[in-house]
Amino acid sequence: MSNPIRHQTARYTARMSLRVPLVLMPFLATMASAQTRTADVIYMKAGGTAFTMDVLKPAKPNKAAVVFMVSGGWMSDHSMLQSFMPDIEKVFVDAGFTVFEVVHGAQPRFKVGEIVEQVRTAVRFVHTHAADYGIDTNRVGVSGISSGGHLALMIAGSPDSPVKAVAAIAPPTDLANWGKPDFLVTEEPQLAMFVPALGFDPKAPRSELEATAKGLSPIALVTSKFPSTLIVHGDDDKVVPLQQAQAMDGALAKAGVDHKLEVIPGGGHDEKAFGPGLLKALQWFKDKLLS
Repeated sequence: MSNPIRHQTARYTARMSLRVPLVLMPFLATMASAQTRTADVIYMKAGGTAFTMDVLKPAKPNKAAVVFMVSGGWMSDHSMLQSFMPDIEKVFVDAGFTVFEVVHGAQPRFKVGEIVEQVRTAVRFVHTHAADYGIDTNRVGVSGISSGGHLALMIAGSPDSPVKAVAAIAPPTDLANWGKPDFLVTEEPQLAMFVPALGFDPKAPRSELEATAKGLSPIALVTSKFPSTLIVHGDDDKVVPLQQAQAMDGALAKAGVDHKLEVIPGGGHDEKAFGPGLLKALQWFKDKLLS
């Protein structure tokens, strides 16, 4: 039997490669596109592999930066920069933000825990080289869609988090309570493909699996020091349940964190949520990084 989740993950890049989602066209039509791109900037080397990002400098920089996780299903590839990333560039770069498009090591070669460390290193690189790119280290935001949103939230929750704001679109947030209490993400048959990526040992005691899931869940990192957080989620998402956004929203509220949950009516795990989500992320970063 075919796996619809696998197919949706495989089609993720294809959907976003529509270049400009219809929901963005009226907005983008009024924007300038002058920018400079520095491709393949190495932010770390490990095991004989170089990990890179592309840096986009706007024509009129505002000294703020958005570090965007190029990720879908915890897979990342430079081809994604040529497909859906132009939409992201248009939204943030034309508004004056310097954008760092981070390509991470892809699963299954790399476990999600390793990927988290890779992108964390990328954000540290941005801070270290802030002067080189003309950005203010107090005006750095991080963002991503789907697994990219998960990675953005994991970075935001680091004890020494170097970001002031985060905007996550359709992100997994609680892998130990997937859609309902005490239901591991990999207990969903259609998501069993992620068992190796998450580092789950199917033969391990349940308590160990739960500990692994919690260790990879942004919700477990929430404290009062969590940066200003926007979560955007479609109410018809069949890949990442809306419950994930609602659970994170509740945890942030309990911790007293500046946050907002935006639910997109009729939005699935697709451009119906992603397009409006990018525009809401732009406004969030304007409010939190430029004020």
